[in-house]
Amino acid sequence: MALELRQQLKLTQQLVMTPQLQQAIKLLQLSRLELVESIQQELLENPVLEIVPESIDEATETPKKDPAEDRFQSVNVEEPRQLHDSEWQDYLGEFSSISRQIQGRDWEVPEEGMSFEARLAGKSTLIGHLSWQLRLSALSARELAVSEVILGNLDAVGYLCESIEDIAAMAGCETEEAERILRIMQRLDPVGICARNLRECLLIQMDELGLDDPILVSLVKDHLEELEKRRYKPLAKKFKLSMEEIKHYLDCIQRLDPMPGKSFGSEDPQFTSPDVYILQHGGDFIVVLNEDEIPGLMINEAYAKELSVHDKGAKDYIQEKVRSAHWLMKSLYQRQRTLLKVAESIVRFQIDFFRHGVTHLKPMILKDVALDINMHESTVSRITTSKYMSTPHGTYELKFFFNSALGMDDGSEAGSESVKAEIKKLISEEDPKRPLSDELISQLLKKSLGVNIARRTVAKYRMALNIESSSKRKAIF
Repeated sequence: MALELRQQLKLTQQLVMTPQLQQAIKLLQLSRLELVESIQQELLENPVLEIVPESIDEATETPKKDPAEDRFQSVNVEEPRQLHDSEWQDYLGEFSSISRQIQGRDWEVPEEGMSFEARLAGKSTLIGHLSWQLRLSALSARELAVSEVILGNLDAVGYLCESIEDIAAMAGCETEEAERILRIMQRLDPVGICARNLRECLLIQMDELGLDDPILVSLVKDHLEELEKRRYKPLAKKFKLSMEEIKHYLDCIQRLDPMPGKSFGSEDPQFTSPDVYILQHGGDFIVVLNEDEIPGLMINEAYAKELSVHDKGAKDYIQEKVRSAHWLMKSLYQRQRTLLKVAESIVRFQIDFFRHGVTHLKPMILKDVALDINMHESTVSRITTSKYMSTPHGTYELKFFFNSALGMDDGSEAGSESVKAEIKKLISEEDPKRPLSDELISQLLKKSLGVNIARRTVAKYRMALNIESSSKRKAIF
C-alpha cells in the first residue's frame, strides 16, 4: 500500500480548560481563608476591581462616622499643632528645649488604641528557653558552642536524636567534654531535657527530686517494658511486694514527665470559621451562608469610562481587566450558590441528624447529592472540601456527612459515623475493671441498633477513634 498525502475535514468536540474556567474550578475547592487571600490578591493585581463600600450613605454619598472614631479623635483637640511641633522637635534633635522624657509621655500611645496583636507576647520556644538559661550560666564560649550543637539535635519533645560521639564530632571536642556539658543541660528547666531515651529522662527527674528508693530505681532502670505491658504480678513476685505497694511505685513514676519539652512544642489552637450555619426555627432548619470577611466586589466606574480611550494598548488592557473582574464576580456568585444548594441537600438527606444527633446519621455518598441538585459528582466533591458547617450538635466538615453504609436486620442501612458514635458511647460507659471486648461490642450494637457488624469492623472503627483495646483499657487497681 502506497503512502500519500491528502487533506480531510473532520468535526470533533472537545472541552478546552480556559484560564477562566480553571479559576472558577479552583475557587470551588478553596477554604474560607484561602478564598479571602485569593480575593485580596486579585484586588492587588486588578486595578478595575474594588470593594463595595459598606458605610456609604445612599442619600448623601458620604461615609458614615463610626462612634469609636469620634471617641479616638476627641482624645486631643490640639493634635494638628502637636504634629507640627513634633516635626520641629525631631529636626532640632538634642538641641530641643523639650526633654526626651516629656516627649515620650506626650506621645505615648494609649493601650486602648493599640491593636490586640501588638499587646501579645510571643510564645517561648524550647530552644529559646534553653538558650536563655545557658546564657545565664557560667559556661565558657567553647562550652556554649558545644551546647548549641546539642540544642540543634533535639526533637520536638526534647530528646537528643544523635549519639554523644556524633555530637562531639560535630562540635569538634572530646566525647568526655560533650558528655559533661550534656549532663549540665539535662538539669536545666524542664528537668530531664536532652535525655537520650525515656529511661534516662525518668532517672534524671528522680535524681533531681531525691527519689532514691532502690526498688523504684530498679523498676525504671530495668523493668520499663514490663510496666508498659502491665505485667504487675511478676514484678510483685520478684520484689516481694503486694499489689498496693506496686500501685504506690506506679503513682510515683506517673508523676514524672516522660516528654519534658512537649509543652513548648504544642501549637496554638486553630479556630474554624464555619462556611454554613444551620439554624433551627421551630421544626424547620434554615441554611445561612457565612459571608463575613468575604468582601463584596464591584467595577471601578472611573476605569469603566476609560473604555472609550483612543490608545489601543490601554483600551485592550482595561477591557481584559474588566472581563477578568466580571468573571471573578460571576465565579464567586456561582461558588456561593453551589455551596448553598449542597448544604440544603445535606439537610434534606440528614434531617434526622440535625434533629437527634450523630447516632441518627444516615449513609450518604456524593452521587446522592449530585443527583439531587443536578450537578456532577466532581463539583460536589470540590465544594465540600475544607468547608465546615455549624449545626445544633457542633461544627463538622461537610465531608463528615458522607459515610459508608452498614446493613441492618430489617433490610435498612446505618451510617458508619453513627456506629462509631455508638461504639464511643458504649466504651465511655463500660466498667474500667471489666472493659468491653470487640466481640461483645459487636453483639451490643446488634441489640441496640440492629446493625450487622463483624468484630474486625469494630476493631477498625475503635482504632479510628484512637481507643485502645480492652486489655490496655482494663484497670488493674
